Amino acid sequence: MTFQELKFELQQQCKDLIKSRHRSILNTISDIETSLKDESKSTSGDKHHTGRAMLQIERENAGKQLNEIEKVMRQLEKVDVASISETIHLGSIVETNQATFFMSISVGKLEVENSVYLGVAPLAPIGRCLLGKTKGDQFSFNGKIYKIVEVQ
Repeated sequence: MTFQELKFELQQQCKDLIKSRHRSILNTISDIETSLKDESKSTSGDKHHTGRAMLQIERENAGKQLNEIEKVMRQLEKVDVASISETIHLGSIVETNQATFFMSISVGKLEVENSVYLGVAPLAPIGRCLLGKTKGDQFSFNGKIYKIVEVQ
């Protein structure tokens, strides 16, 4: 598998994970909307108002989650898997002595052909350490020394 194909596969796995989370949030919102409609039919006084208020808070929270996941989806669209550079940027695969990273979005563990890659966002703490570095650079993170072995 070429590095371009590997980057494409990693990006696709990120997209699949985010789409799944997006669907889950949309389902949650739909369920809350249904519950709100059912709650509106109830006429049990204070209990009715409390239940309705709680559902509205849940809907608000789900709306915030939806906004965040849509922001992540837009960030993922900016990942340029065709670009190759010696400097770490969005879309880079970075091999270190501790782990191999895919600079994209924070999704955690990704696996391709029995190799593990950690999806990290440039604004994540370790992403900020990696961004702009090149092969041979070192940095310290959580008490560990990371040496950059390869940048693709």
